[in-house]
Amino acid sequence: MTSTLEGIKVVEIAGAAAVPMAGRLLADWGADVVRIEHPATGDAMRHVQASAALAGTMGGGAATIALSDIPYEALNYQRGKRSLTIDLSQERGQAIIHKLLEKSDVLLSNMRPYEMEKWHLEYETLSQLNPRLICASMNGYGQKGADRNAPGYDIIAAWARTGAQDLLQATGFRPAFIDNMGGMSLACGIMTALFIRERTGRGQEVSLSLFQTGVFQISYDVAGALVTGKNFDEWGARSREELPNALALPYQTKDGRTLRLCLLQPDPYWSKFCRGIGREDLEHDPRFTSFAPRIENHVALLHILDKVFLSKTLDEWRPRLNEAGIPWSPVQTLQELINDPQARANDFFIPLDHPTYGHIEVVANPIKMSQTPVTVKPAPEFGQHTEEVLLEHGYTWDDIEQFKQEKVIA
Repeated sequence: MTSTLEGIKVVEIAGAAAVPMAGRLLADWGADVVRIEHPATGDAMRHVQASAALAGTMGGGAATIALSDIPYEALNYQRGKRSLTIDLSQERGQAIIHKLLEKSDVLLSNMRPYEMEKWHLEYETLSQLNPRLICASMNGYGQKGADRNAPGYDIIAAWARTGAQDLLQATGFRPAFIDNMGGMSLACGIMTALFIRERTGRGQEVSLSLFQTGVFQISYDVAGALVTGKNFDEWGARSREELPNALALPYQTKDGRTLRLCLLQPDPYWSKFCRGIGREDLEHDPRFTSFAPRIENHVALLHILDKVFLSKTLDEWRPRLNEAGIPWSPVQTLQELINDPQARANDFFIPLDHPTYGHIEVVANPIKMSQTPVTVKPAPEFGQHTEEVLLEHGYTWDDIEQFKQEKVIA
């Protein structure tokens, strides 16, 4: 056995970053990860234009750094994988995927539920082909609820809508932000070690640090530093006007609220966006008709959109932008988050009957397992199970009393 996941076959059908990062980690550990790309367009991350995270100015000059200027593997998400081009819109393409999945261990995807159904990749279908197949997915807003098929990105779904952006504007940091990711990462490592122990009979050391977890969390930015040899303030945008994509920025509304656009691939959305904001005249304006002139004239577009979004309240914009089907989110407060219908539909918060506080709600485990759902119990009181655990391990009541006299236990 030369690597942890040698022999594990993974098929990845996913764009953006979150699910590809899961695939990359599996590839790092030796799994054979086959990434599916469209035969004409390829992976969108190869071509995503003027990312707000990696776009700015070099040394004060005018040249912007787009993702396409950075080596594909340096972005951290696709290394170690194999690329297979398949058009899923064709029946033969779907048949090829099904044939691969018959002999695979894992399917990774970030497609929305309607896409999974459209391409015949629902778990119910695939489990008939291969009962041992693990179908692992992540989308923007969950498998249930009105927004289950809404387009979602990290910026809008995980930052704006959760309340994180609102909190960071007020405090600059949040407690346990890296701790939580570190805990999930450590759990991932432990599960992998348990898996390999089943194959080899041997345990192993699993380690990580908060320092490296923090670097991992900002690896989008670190990738730019590794490639350019410069600090962010030397190559990253420092103001809204320096960010070349006006369709991936926050905007203020008439009632003083903030909404966040995330059209990282704006051309497919441009027509719908103009209609959604009631500015059909912009669609064929020569300054904005396609990506290149829109970037060249991004400051002018920014100023136009500032005025447009200030003309209505957030609640007035909400149905217009939702009906347009574009990636966006309100920047929510915590109270809005905990009452968000989409969060409620997907059981983000679960009830707990606490012996002291009565009926309360707590934050749910974000990983949902169809066959083995998690159980939630109250936190133990100090030393609550001391005697119980010692008895389970062969100690007697006389032993326990002796331990207490010697103050070995409380």
